[in-house]
Amino acid sequence: MQFPEMGLLRSVLALCLGFVVVCLAVVPPAVAKFVVEKNSLTVVSPESIKGTHDSAIGNFGIPQYGGSMAGTAVYPKENTKGCKGFDEYGISFKSKIGALPSFVVVDRGDCFFALKVWNAQNAGASAVLVADNIEEALITMDSPEEDGSSSKYIENITIPSALIEKSFGEKLKKAITSGEMVNVNLDWREAVPHPDDRVEYQLWTNSNDECGVKCDMLMEFVKDFKGAAQILEKGGFTQFTPHYITWYCPQAFTVSKQCKSQCINHGRYCAPDPEQDFSKGYEGKDVVLENLRQLCVFRVANEGKRPWVWWDYVTDFQIRCPMRKKKYNKECAETVIASLGLDSKKIEKCMGDPNADSDNPLLKEEQDAQVGKGTRGDVTILPTLVVNNRQYRGKLEKGAVLKAICSGFEETTEPDVCLSGDVETNECLDNNGGCWQDKTANITACKDTFRGRVCECPLVDGVKFKGDGYSSCEASGPGRCKINNGGCWYDSQDGQSFSACLDIDGGKCECPPGFKGDGVKSCKDVDECKEKKACQCPECSCKNTWGSYECTCSGDLLYIRDHDTCISKRATEVKSAWAAVWVILIGLAMAGTGAYLVYKYRIRSYMDSEIRAIMAQYMPLDSQTEVPNHVSEDHA
Repeated sequence: MQFPEMGLLRSVLALCLGFVVVCLAVVPPAVAKFVVEKNSLTVVSPESIKGTHDSAIGNFGIPQYGGSMAGTAVYPKENTKGCKGFDEYGISFKSKIGALPSFVVVDRGDCFFALKVWNAQNAGASAVLVADNIEEALITMDSPEEDGSSSKYIENITIPSALIEKSFGEKLKKAITSGEMVNVNLDWREAVPHPDDRVEYQLWTNSNDECGVKCDMLMEFVKDFKGAAQILEKGGFTQFTPHYITWYCPQAFTVSKQCKSQCINHGRYCAPDPEQDFSKGYEGKDVVLENLRQLCVFRVANEGKRPWVWWDYVTDFQIRCPMRKKKYNKECAETVIASLGLDSKKIEKCMGDPNADSDNPLLKEEQDAQVGKGTRGDVTILPTLVVNNRQYRGKLEKGAVLKAICSGFEETTEPDVCLSGDVETNECLDNNGGCWQDKTANITACKDTFRGRVCECPLVDGVKFKGDGYSSCEASGPGRCKINNGGCWYDSQDGQSFSACLDIDGGKCECPPGFKGDGVKSCKDVDECKEKKACQCPECSCKNTWGSYECTCSGDLLYIRDHDTCISKRATEVKSAWAAVWVILIGLAMAGTGAYLVYKYRIRSYMDSEIRAIMAQYMPLDSQTEVPNHVSEDHA
């Protein structure tokens, strides 16, 4: 089960993990002022228990701020604490068509509040009333510290829930078990004050992105809600202020290793170690400095009449400068600041000297603001949303938070975004949303979505651009040179064009022959006459051209580039004529010699055959057998 003080206790424990023995710096739970946010619960029937009662809004799920719900109260015969799935008992709370929705009453104890609500939601409940098991003032049902199992259902709880007092719970359960129809009305219309046509709201947040599921959920909410928040702020409908919680280190420990690594201004402003390990990673003071920077971003942007830029900075910093990529630092932050057109010098001045042994005015205001004033309690849970000085209870989800903010407007003064439930943004028209763009090719990485603008390198005509979407996007793959020359250097002069774009090895920029440079921003013409010492022969004259060179020879000489020499045109002609004559003469001589040799060979062969024929008439030769004459006559 969860108590309202659990949020503060978790903060204490987290700090203790960092400070070890320095936990005395944190205000104990007994001193903290925690205000329970309530909504009205009215029993319509039966007459015996009819009336209006307070109920404490659960700090998870989605309360119906600004509205009301009517339903029939149901108390299960088994699994009355709701710690197990109701399907195991064959119990369903799904309402039949035309019937009122089911408000399930369960008993407190044995398991987390959020688990009870999750099990009832899965069984078809539309709302859950948890009956206290001890007589006490109402407390706030908080969500448990998220672990692998609980985080799977906490973020998926979508129904409202409330805690009711033990005595009132006993009356409800008695009426239900006796067979009476118990009709109940839950009303959140007065949960948030709505005095005028402007809503003031605050978000207590943190720049640490390595604190687990809670931080992940917070950053998802900031990204999702950014578009709606900026529309409301630009229209003058809301006044938003971000806040950051810090702690202090007791005077006796300011020189300790723990305080020095987790605090600035000599122990006055501290944050727990992100990894809860002093030997590695980032330190608590890194978180304090970034929190301070984000406060100054808001202050400088607000002075420039653009307070909504804070949402852009926070989301862009989380994307571009995460701890896990070792980019959570001043250098990365300044690139985000520059991309949003903010004055980095003003922000630096606003932050002050973190090594000074004195108060930082801005962080001192933050610590003072943590203390509850009026109807608002102390801020002890991170994250905390405050709407019109009332702490929001429920899931940090765009639709739920927007509904709570809209309930803070005086009736009939709600902006269109509240009436339609639809948010249309056009952030890419203002400074291109701070994203990368190529004005020459009319290409941008800015995308306008219902969640606000995102910076994502585009896909143009089948060519994918790659980069961070903020400072750079480069075309990659086949065809990249057709899109703005692949982001490489290109120039044209006197009818000649040269490009440094190469569609090989995945694409690269390399200056063409005759040029030198990085191939991206510039390629300068190489003066071959001076740098490559072209045309070095005595008669040569060199003239540099754009991307090449020309060599000429003095007088009536002809330049031969391969040999870098000049020769006479006449000498060339004479030599060429004599060469032709010699070729002809040699050819005739070779032809005559060949004909003579063929003639001699044929004469000699003829003479040899005649001699052999004559000799064969008188004697057999050694090389042939004796052949009898007149064979046909002997056979006759």
